[in-house]
Amino acid sequence: MSKPAITIPSVDEVLRSSAGSAVSARFGHSATTAAIRSALDDLRALARGGRVGSQPGGDATRAEVANGIAIKAGENLDAADVPRLRRVINLTGTVLHTNLGRAVLAEAAITAAVAAMRAPAALEYDLATGGRGERDDIVRGLICELTGAESAIVVNNNAAAVLLVLNTLALGRESIVSRGELIEIGGAFRMPDIMARAGTRLREVGTTNRTHPKDYAGALGPDTALVLKVHTSNYVVQGFTKEVGTDELVSIAHAKGVPVVDDLGSGTLVDLSVYGLKRERTVQDALADGADLVTFSGDKLLGGPQTGFIVGRKDLVEACARNPIKRAVRLDKVRLAALEATLKLYRDPDSLAAKLPTLRALARPAAEIRASAERLKPQVEAVVGAAFEVAVCDCASQIGSGALPLETLPSAGLSIAPKGRKHIGRQLDALAAAMRRLPVPVIGRLEKGGLVLDLRCLEDEALLLSQLGKVAIGPLETEEPVA
Repeated sequence: MSKPAITIPSVDEVLRSSAGSAVSARFGHSATTAAIRSALDDLRALARGGRVGSQPGGDATRAEVANGIAIKAGENLDAADVPRLRRVINLTGTVLHTNLGRAVLAEAAITAAVAAMRAPAALEYDLATGGRGERDDIVRGLICELTGAESAIVVNNNAAAVLLVLNTLALGRESIVSRGELIEIGGAFRMPDIMARAGTRLREVGTTNRTHPKDYAGALGPDTALVLKVHTSNYVVQGFTKEVGTDELVSIAHAKGVPVVDDLGSGTLVDLSVYGLKRERTVQDALADGADLVTFSGDKLLGGPQTGFIVGRKDLVEACARNPIKRAVRLDKVRLAALEATLKLYRDPDSLAAKLPTLRALARPAAEIRASAERLKPQVEAVVGAAFEVAVCDCASQIGSGALPLETLPSAGLSIAPKGRKHIGRQLDALAAAMRRLPVPVIGRLEKGGLVLDLRCLEDEALLLSQLGKVAIGPLETEEPVA
């Protein structure tokens, strides 16, 4: 006996159903109508394939089908409404993870950004005179106070800062760079490409591993616009090496009337050794060495929003500010508000680690992290079930984003490994994927036959447990496939 044909309601019937009215109230008439049409198309396709029949005990009424279609449309709209830029729990062990947004902002910066979003703000308005102001004035004085620079401007990232400096000071002329400093950063973004787009001609000196003062001196000529020193960021050349320090480079270049630009990459305003990390040259160090301009990032070691700084000689900074490209790479009021609040935290170095999430994570003691792992272990065991074994493990966290690339931080975490010996890779992939599907995805790293959750950056244990309690792992193969 053939199955009775399913009753398919019209779009209008679905919209008028109780569920349809509720969905329309949430998402609006247009979006709901489109979602209903899509759900009806799916249902018709199933019906044509003979995969939809009557329900047990008889056909569903048109009203019941309409309600069901509306519910399905609502589910689809809910799924489409999930933000693409989502909060995640970073348990990768990389504090400044570029793919996860780098620095987490301080509460003071978040408060300032929200305030700037909620109301008009004096972005380019001088409250004292009632005339037009300059947006860089919001942070210029603060930057100069903290660094000792004569002047400063900010742009949307450090690559933009370098681009702006080169285009302003070296357009159509030569910029001298050591061959060992022609870096490539994430996304195959190369310093020579930035220089070419800036309109300057690259003059390489030295070799990959050794560059001497005589190399720079021999390259200086009437067509030299500047000498650029570039922090190698995400790699270190070791062994038989030689580089010329900024102070010596300044002596060589200034003798010929050529400015020196020191690109620090990540950049820091404090001595990191105070917090148990390897010392990194600070912005103040670069300026004290005589660099005419220093460029660096705001969203890495500094712990603020994505920003690029240009600080140093007032005449050179002002020339960069007058370049039309500056308008294309300037900051909006939200990031300026967050940046100002972040910089103000540096006025009190004694409380900086407590208030700045990046520094707090970097300075967190390994013993404290291990204690967290011990607390969480039994609860995580209960979540993942008998198929997996959970163990407290030692970890080596890294700073990330090109800062101190060889420096690792003793840490601790949880290693989750399948108990069986078959299909370990598939089981771990399934577990990692299940954690990525959580409402607040949990991101760890696959390492040595386990999914490792490095807890250095975890500040909310309750949030992690609430999310892990929702993990749903699909069925896994337990036998070898038959050949």
